Amino acid sequence: MKWILAVLAAGFVGQFGRVLAMRLIERRRRTTRVSPTTQSPTASVPLEVSLKQEQARADAKIEKKRSKAAVKRAKKGDDA
Repeated sequence: MKWILAVLAAGFVGQFGRVLAMRLIERRRRTTRVSPTTQSPTASVPLEVSLKQEQARADAKIEKKRSKAAVKRAKKGDDA
């Protein structure tokens, strides 16, 4: 019976700890991002710059996937 109560208590604490951590992370994200209509004094990077950086990362990721696919196709063609 003690083990069951210990497991339930650990699950309870773990669940609320996770929820608390997610709230803290979300609050941190909101304070570091800048909305287009308001400029937050705590913002580390303006929204336009961060959006450009995200787009550049996405483009680089797509290009990397394309190059990997080309390499796979080349290998498959050589083996066949």
